[in-house]
Amino acid sequence: MSGDKYSNQYTQHALLVVWGTFAEHIGLPQQFRDLSLKQKAYKHSPQTKVLEFLVAILAGLPHLQDISRAAHPLDKDQAVAEAWGQPGWADYSGVSRTLKALSWEEVHQIVQALEEGSQSFFEAEIAQLRRQGRRICLDGDLTGLPVSNTSRTYPNAAYGHMNTEIRLGYQAALVSLESPTYGRLWLSIAHHPGDTVSCTQAEALVLAAEKRLGLRPRRRTDLLRQRIQQFEQAMAATNRRLEVQKKAVQQARERLTAAEQHLQACRQKLEELERYYQAKGRPERPYSRLAQARKRLQTAEKRLRRREEALQTAQRRLEKTIRHHARQQEEQEALQQRLERFEQDNANNPDPVEAEFRLDAGFGTYENLALLIEMGYEVYTKPYSHRTVDYLKRQTDEQTAWERVGKNAEMVAWKETQLKGCSYPLDVALERFHTGKTVRYSVLLHFGSDTVTEDLPDWFAHYNGRQTIEAGIKEGKQVFYLHHLKVRSEPAIFLQEYFVIFAANFIRWATYWLASLPQPDEQALDVRQLGIKRQVHVGAHVSAYISQSSEGKLLRFTDWSVFAGKVLRLPVSTAPPGN
Repeated sequence: MSGDKYSNQYTQHALLVVWGTFAEHIGLPQQFRDLSLKQKAYKHSPQTKVLEFLVAILAGLPHLQDISRAAHPLDKDQAVAEAWGQPGWADYSGVSRTLKALSWEEVHQIVQALEEGSQSFFEAEIAQLRRQGRRICLDGDLTGLPVSNTSRTYPNAAYGHMNTEIRLGYQAALVSLESPTYGRLWLSIAHHPGDTVSCTQAEALVLAAEKRLGLRPRRRTDLLRQRIQQFEQAMAATNRRLEVQKKAVQQARERLTAAEQHLQACRQKLEELERYYQAKGRPERPYSRLAQARKRLQTAEKRLRRREEALQTAQRRLEKTIRHHARQQEEQEALQQRLERFEQDNANNPDPVEAEFRLDAGFGTYENLALLIEMGYEVYTKPYSHRTVDYLKRQTDEQTAWERVGKNAEMVAWKETQLKGCSYPLDVALERFHTGKTVRYSVLLHFGSDTVTEDLPDWFAHYNGRQTIEAGIKEGKQVFYLHHLKVRSEPAIFLQEYFVIFAANFIRWATYWLASLPQPDEQALDVRQLGIKRQVHVGAHVSAYISQSSEGKLLRFTDWSVFAGKVLRLPVSTAPPGN
């Protein structure tokens, strides 16, 4: 540092100071100051307390009260507050009250501000992908956020599958982008009750990603038109069956009426003969006219029951066809509306992108596959139903040539296979995994231009690359404690969910920004080597001295910290402190 006038500070949260400087660099504190939150400001503004909540998540604090009750309370660290452009931090109880009072409108305003402020990072990644001639690769998933099964204070929580158990809580629907610079960036997160299932969320995931990026591929309207034409043919067959069954019901009703009339005539004849025999005092013999009339009545009663059953059967068939026809009409209308919407999408999309979506089996219904295909995506997934596995296993025998694709994994594939119930032919592959004496099977599905059946190891590796989103979910829970809900208001719960994915992105951006700054060659701490977990759980909680002058800040990690002897140089911040 030069001989300019400078000041010294001490912090127990070194990387929070670094991240605060980066936040000022991208204008983040100002975005919070510009928020319109309908709460009174006492010692601290509601905007400051919402920002403090974000900083607490960046610090990886498991509970909200750790802001004030941890070994080194965040709200007592003035250096961190000033680095984030704030005069000071509030007690955790004040943060809690502010979060509880947030409305959905205010939370959406916060999210929109952060998305607008960080849009340039996503635009830069997309531009780099397109320069490299690479496809945009998106991954989607649903993860459970359980709460105590005995709790009654979490609004709209519901029981659902979470980590192989039935738990009370929520589901978070996530989409991530495979980034050439940062490895993984979160695009979106949506909040749902715990009983939400994956197969209902495929379209919502895609639309959320497209909204966040402001980009989409060209819709495959030609395929959708062909599907509608085929569907109309199927509907014509249903209409013909409907007419045949209507006639069958009418015929069955006429036959029943005839049987009822015949029964009535037989009953009347029997009554006449019974009166005649009684009047003449004649006994009823086995082959008498009276006995024969009684048998004819019994036969007529049986015929009536048969024709009643026949009418009921014909009516059930007709009702089933009517319901099927109604569903077809609804589906046809939905497909026609989809076609009109997709044609409009293409007309308003002069610069479509190439994109793919990777999803797990929970999303892999045939209807979801058809939708993603028609939306223009290269699709990698697994089938929703295990019956596909059983079907493909029957297509193999002892002579089938399996190809090794992993240490204990083999595959066999079929190109452009038409599976029953699926609207489009798919590339399908049967996987088998050897674990000791156990053999486990699974299926991969693909639609698109990639010639996956010609390189099975690459197909296997590329689909399993979606583990990046699973690693991201694990990071969110183990590093930022996403599963520790720090609030009980539903808008604030969603804000916590969003802050977690924003924090994961923010730290990645800050890491590369820091690497671009000139540093003392030998003493500089290389944050890129730390990883996100160590940055949050260690770097955000180590002590350092801060020297500040007109040239910027110099952080010297204390001798009793794990980074003893290391330094970081930061540029000067020109943003004014908030009020």
